[in-house]
Amino acid sequence: MTAVESRPAGIIGTSQSPSRRPIGARVKAFVALTKPRIIELLLITTVPVMFLAEQGVPDLGLVLLTCIGGFLSAGGANALNMYIDRDIDALMDRTSQRPLVTGMVSPRECLAFGITLAVVSTLLFGLTVNWLSAWLSLGALLFYVVVYTMILKRRTSQNIVWGGIAGCMPVLIGWTAVTNSLTWAPVILFLVIFFWTPPHYWPLSMKVKDDYARVGVPMLPVMASNKVVAKQIVIYSWVMVAVSLLLTPLGYTGWLYTAVALGAGCWWLWEAHALQNRAKAEVTGAKLKEMRLFHWSITYVSLLFVAVAVDPFLR
Repeated sequence: MTAVESRPAGIIGTSQSPSRRPIGARVKAFVALTKPRIIELLLITTVPVMFLAEQGVPDLGLVLLTCIGGFLSAGGANALNMYIDRDIDALMDRTSQRPLVTGMVSPRECLAFGITLAVVSTLLFGLTVNWLSAWLSLGALLFYVVVYTMILKRRTSQNIVWGGIAGCMPVLIGWTAVTNSLTWAPVILFLVIFFWTPPHYWPLSMKVKDDYARVGVPMLPVMASNKVVAKQIVIYSWVMVAVSLLLTPLGYTGWLYTAVALGAGCWWLWEAHALQNRAKAEVTGAKLKEMRLFHWSITYVSLLFVAVAVDPFLR
């Protein structure tokens, strides 16, 4: 019997029925199903692209509807992810307090909640924004739930590479919400997020690789040495920074974006190579400092996309 099989799916922390829990705690639990902190990152990449597409301030009502639709769509995807992964979530330290594990929400409630958010978000996008954005949103949700969670996550160490495509879609959604079309600018920013995702997530995976190993999820740090993972991080980092600089020669951005992309990108590469040097020295534990790059990666993407939003006003 494997570790994942040793405990039943959807561990309930207490025998008390979820419906009998305090209403405030229940509401908080359903919000937790959406993984709001992850959605914050998705919106950080959605809204600035709308400013770039408009070359100024987009219709604020449209921005609000796009953010609401994006929140509901991503929230539905995250809830369905928790429903599928409830067996391993019960065995991992970092996910042991999720609502399905503690019993605050039942698996049936979680499934219904996720499907409802998926349907509502698609209709909201289609009826109030446009149907191109709606189909892109639905495609991102299905890709994350089916391709990443159900197929890739437990089968390949490249799971986060290809599964990260779902996290790139908000860039396309933000652009199409304004223009109802696609061009090279959102595609380039899509690729920036695609190459950003592995070096963003692998440092965290290095930190919690024992958790993933315990449940048999083959994240790259579980399957390869720190030196191999750090080398991959450096490769993806260089490609990411190079791709981020393509917007300016193609005429979509000006000096501000270029300066931020260069400055933040150079700092990222410094941190990535520093992690690689520590990994080569076979440093482990706290001295590896892998979370330095993880935290910087969030700052990097925030700075880059703020520059995307502000740049049109300075051109």
